[in-house]
Amino acid sequence: MKKSVLQRYCLISQFVLCFLFFSLNAHAEIEVYQFASPEIELRYQTLTEELRCLVCQNQNIADSHAELAQDLRRKVYEKLNLGETNEQIIDYMTERYGDFVLYRPPFNARTLILWLAPILTLLIGAIGFWSLLKRRKNSEPELSASEFERLNTLLRARGDKL
Repeated sequence: MKKSVLQRYCLISQFVLCFLFFSLNAHAEIEVYQFASPEIELRYQTLTEELRCLVCQNQNIADSHAELAQDLRRKVYEKLNLGETNEQIIDYMTERYGDFVLYRPPFNARTLILWLAPILTLLIGAIGFWSLLKRRKNSEPELSASEFERLNTLLRARGDKL
């Protein structure tokens, strides 16, 4: 009986030690910012959702856990506390990181390809599909009258009709 209690104690202690050992590296850092008003907090949330994480590229900085996203969130917070407007903060970010930092980049000469690429891709695909159909339709050979008669004769000999 003592042996089974001792075995259980060892098993539990091993589990606890393994849990503690592996959980030392797993820590989550939660950023807590204090805002002067709910309006500033709402502006902070709006801005962090509009700015793209440059590391993740498919997430906004509000959702990203990358270190750069944390730095960008901190910078947005600092600039909001300095009294800067949303436009000033966005201008700062685009000046520093380019239009790629925005989820909705402006329509200008530098971002023209971003806006036109989907339309051009669809247009090229439609032209390719149309030419493929046209080529397929033209590739079917027409039978001459003599070839048609010969085919009909062969089919009749087999018992089928065209």
